[in-house]
Amino acid sequence: MNQKTHRTLTALLLIATPILFMAAFTLLQINFEYPDILRQPAVTVMEKFSAGGAGLIANWYAMVVSSILFIPIALLLHPYLTREDTPYMVIATAFGVIAGVVQMLGFIRWPFLVPTLASTYLDPASSEATRAAIEVTFTAFNQYAGVGVGEHLGYLFTALWSILISLAMPKSKIFSAWLGWMGILSAIGILVGILEPAGVPFVGLINAMAYIVWALWVILLGVRLLTHKG
Repeated sequence: MNQKTHRTLTALLLIATPILFMAAFTLLQINFEYPDILRQPAVTVMEKFSAGGAGLIANWYAMVVSSILFIPIALLLHPYLTREDTPYMVIATAFGVIAGVVQMLGFIRWPFLVPTLASTYLDPASSEATRAAIEVTFTAFNQYAGVGVGEHLGYLFTALWSILISLAMPKSKIFSAWLGWMGILSAIGILVGILEPAGVPFVGLINAMAYIVWALWVILLGVRLLTHKG
């Protein structure tokens, strides 16, 4: 891949991925009451999920795709910020890849596991014992894959990647210092989301707002990379 193609591909991924993520996330808010629905009883979630049909499953798959695309973004952006004074970029890129992987692992239960659980749970032929087992299974996956892996680790590694690459931007030939500060501030807002399981107030709202700013920041990185001459 030549340099021009590499830069164009990196820029387009930086622009398209957060747009895909925010579009899919917004649709989930409208059609599935996400993320508030996750705090509802398992039966409520599965009834709402079943009512969403194939469109909701496709919506969740779009979230899976957006998280997977974050992996090549971290890898492709690496050479534009790697210098002698940024040896930490190797760690930053590793954090970016991990962020994409853990978020994918969190989201992927929705298009593949939950449809089967919801269908069996709502089947009139299912026994009460079967429904009870499904509730336990759903709750366990929600807490482990969703809250633990997808959210907690996703917030942590996304924030660490964002902070580290932002630290490399002030002396970059392409990105400017203000983009670095924007990345750091949005990352801090994302990072406070890990405190939500501890019951700290308002961190969920701060995290959600920070993700909007973060998505805009990633898009701006793509625009800057695409329009920069040199």
